[in-house]
Amino acid sequence: MKIRKAVIPAAGYGTRFLPATKAQPKEMLTVLDKPLIQYSVEEAAGSGIEHIAVIVSRGKDAILDHFDRNPELEQFLKEKQKFEQLHEVERITGLAEFHYIRQKEMLGLGHAILMAEEFVGGEPFAVLLPDDIFDCPVPCTQQLITAAEQYEASVIVLGRVDAEGTKKYGIIKPHPIADRVFRVDDMIEKPGPERAFSDLAIIGRYVFTPEIFQAIRDTEPDHRGEIQITDAIKLLRQEQPVYGYLFEGTRHDCGDKIGFLKGSVSLALKRPDYAAEFRAFLRDIDL
Repeated sequence: MKIRKAVIPAAGYGTRFLPATKAQPKEMLTVLDKPLIQYSVEEAAGSGIEHIAVIVSRGKDAILDHFDRNPELEQFLKEKQKFEQLHEVERITGLAEFHYIRQKEMLGLGHAILMAEEFVGGEPFAVLLPDDIFDCPVPCTQQLITAAEQYEASVIVLGRVDAEGTKKYGIIKPHPIADRVFRVDDMIEKPGPERAFSDLAIIGRYVFTPEIFQAIRDTEPDHRGEIQITDAIKLLRQEQPVYGYLFEGTRHDCGDKIGFLKGSVSLALKRPDYAAEFRAFLRDIDL
């Protein structure tokens, strides 16, 4: 069960970051010195992914440009002998082979994933939501791939949440299988603490068998007309087991402004080129 392909849905409007996202894709907002989507691309590449399909919509050309070559910039950096920056911009274009698929209507995450069916070509594949930055000793997607290869099944990433978190995420009904591995016996979307099966939430990384596409087609749209991937996974598990993996590491939810700020600060404090000066600045702030 070799996994070579990944899908990154990036077609949304990014309304939680308006007005910054009025003319700029949310996925291109920078966390330190890299756009948000680059963290997902680097995680995928570090997990052995060779081909990445990015699901885009109108106004997302900056994403395509970021991962494409820029000969004029490269020549300028050469002439100025800025070789460190030159290496970085060249490295970005070589992270993977990129494919771009236009989603004409925003019809939910399930629909966005379905757009990549032809690209996937009947293989198992990974899905990475670019709102989430995972800081892990082993890339989060690699952790899922290892479990998927062992169980030859779809695997979703899990994280523990508090009572408030049960209102924000899909929550699974877990059956323990091994260390960090659970069979998903049921799931419910944003149930709240009274109805939650557990404190294990689905948080932005997936490895799917190709049968997920038929499950998505069979999924009824919700009251907003969107196809929820949680509903499709519930259908999939009627045909084959689905597992959850409690990842090892730290997740930064950069999908809203407070999470974005927290992620930026946390990552800055781990960067050797920022940490000392930034930590001193934080100490000097009168809180």
